[in-house]
Amino acid sequence: MKGTHYAESMKKLSLVQKAIALPLLGEVWGWLFFVGAIYAGIVQGQNEYGTSGYQPVPPAEYVHIGTYLFLVAIAGFAFAALSSQRMAIKARIQLGEENLLGRAAQRFATLSVVLGLAFGAVFAIGNFMGAFGSTSSNAQNLAIRFFDIYLPILLATAMVVLVILGAFVFREGEHNEGVKDKRGLTETQRALGLGYAMPIITTAAAIIFGLIVYDVTKTTLQVWVWVLIQVVVVAGVVQGTRFAAKAKQGVIRPQRERRVLAAGAAGLNFVLSIIFGAVVSIMAFSYGADAVSKLQHYPSYDLNGNVIGENKLTIDAITFTWFINDLLPALVLLGLAVVGIYWTLVSRNSDAKVAKGSENGDKA
Repeated sequence: MKGTHYAESMKKLSLVQKAIALPLLGEVWGWLFFVGAIYAGIVQGQNEYGTSGYQPVPPAEYVHIGTYLFLVAIAGFAFAALSSQRMAIKARIQLGEENLLGRAAQRFATLSVVLGLAFGAVFAIGNFMGAFGSTSSNAQNLAIRFFDIYLPILLATAMVVLVILGAFVFREGEHNEGVKDKRGLTETQRALGLGYAMPIITTAAAIIFGLIVYDVTKTTLQVWVWVLIQVVVVAGVVQGTRFAAKAKQGVIRPQRERRVLAAGAAGLNFVLSIIFGAVVSIMAFSYGADAVSKLQHYPSYDLNGNVIGENKLTIDAITFTWFINDLLPALVLLGLAVVGIYWTLVSRNSDAKVAKGSENGDKA
């Protein structure tokens, strides 16, 4: 009886481990596409200078591949975090509310979801602000303007809405009680979904409106246009708040007994793990971007202003030496962050779980 219970416990524990590992795999995915986006940017950017160096040349019109690679990096991480949260919730239901590893896995997955949402929002707003006066916004080809400016913002908005709804509205065991409509949604789910989605959708609509005005007039947005944009954003926030308040009235959560000291220690360990992972991850991404940027060389000039070498932007070929000396350290830091976060979370929370499982097996 004891052996059977322990085997089942280990099988359930593996689901928790998968939940912890999945956002970390999403981080690796994000790093790979992040580095690829940087490289695509310098390769395509080389064409903007032309073969005649800094001499006046017609601006090149093209869709920036790096924009979509950045979006793929963010979306991969966000949806990996979303899947991780679902796994963690399922495992926590199986293992019990007081299971430390299950609780840590769900916290880590939810934090990863929030980070993915933040990256998506920054991506959309960054593309919006970068569009003013850019080569793409001034492109004569309407298709290039759409695919290079509008579509990435729309895709990022859709990603953020889908992740939010999946993570906080339609997740397992949440807001499922009550009469459901034809789509299988309860009143609480409808209100909560609108509460989350309304501010995001209206903000995206305001952003698109501002871009259309700029696209048509080709001038800096006037004050009243910015006022109208802010009115749309505020209206979305107000409506979202109303729906959120309505959803809150229909949610009743049972009180749970908390062990203050144990919860404080577990929370401290969790925070320290995340701080470690965040610092090392930032280093991995920054060193990766720096490694790619070292491949790019601008023209050099002597004291008299004469060009040294070629009078154009050049990009070195990717070599084994460059990989070892420049890119590999960033990759090692990424691996250190991934392995460090995983083993820190598992080792600091699994011992109590195994002991508890063994105790239950003895009683059985």
